[in-house]
Amino acid sequence: MLVRSFVPAHITAFFAPVFHDDPLKTGSLGAGINLAKGTNVFASIETGTLERHVHIAFNGEPVKREEAVISYSVAEKLVPEDFLGEVEIWQYFDFPNGYGFGNSAGGALGTALALGYRFGGTWLRAAQVAHEAEVKHRGGLGDVIAQLAGGIEVRVKPGGPGIGVVDNLFFEDYKVLVVPLGKLSTREVLDGDVVKTIEVEGRNALKALLKEPTPERMIALARNFAEKTGLLSGELLELARELDKVISTPSSMIMLGKGLFALVRGREVEGIRATLSDLGVPYDIVEIYEGKPRVERWFEGGPK
Repeated sequence: MLVRSFVPAHITAFFAPVFHDDPLKTGSLGAGINLAKGTNVFASIETGTLERHVHIAFNGEPVKREEAVISYSVAEKLVPEDFLGEVEIWQYFDFPNGYGFGNSAGGALGTALALGYRFGGTWLRAAQVAHEAEVKHRGGLGDVIAQLAGGIEVRVKPGGPGIGVVDNLFFEDYKVLVVPLGKLSTREVLDGDVVKTIEVEGRNALKALLKEPTPERMIALARNFAEKTGLLSGELLELARELDKVISTPSSMIMLGKGLFALVRGREVEGIRATLSDLGVPYDIVEIYEGKPRVERWFEGGPK
């Protein structure tokens, strides 16, 4: 049996981490955007062997357990102990790993949904297993619950699915410009001294957004957060200022990755392309993804 799931990529605009002894009560406050590109997971589950085997691959290449500890952790929880057979999980990412697009959460949630579809259970249970794995292995804090919500999301109460609370902003006509330039370790940032500043500025940004809940206010607060925390600086800040000259709302930093994002309208695309082509940096313009992730049985040639 082959099952396919899709989880949108997620960009965090600003955040405040919230830690708790219970992984389901650990999470983040903040806001972000879900993209129409993301993670596709194909799970092939076949019985008939005398042992239980689980294999995971990223973009077609098999990976060792230590390289995919989050997704392996999810599989160990959701593949029944008495199952005898082969479970192959193929994760395909539209954006590079480690660049701030929620790939680890996308792989974890996509794997959980595909296995839940095959072995039974609920969306909530699958999402909670994915969130717990993310928290325990320091992959992220709020991506799973944000990806479940879709759209432009606002995390107003911290915690995993079933505990945290997520709202959505209304929006019209916007697409998302992404400029992915490199990796930034979530683990290193959350373990560093800057986390105290992030907690203060993230809560301040959320409070301000709830007073004026619009996409334009969200992106302006994201830029303010990125600069006040010192995460957006140097050449990346200079690039953001160049982008600001050709778009109506400010650009900001992808949390947490070495890259930028912005909300853009169709009339701005020509100027964006000219600016970024002259600067020689990679970019993409992506639709905003609304609604829940998808999961379905997959047949040769697609779903039926």
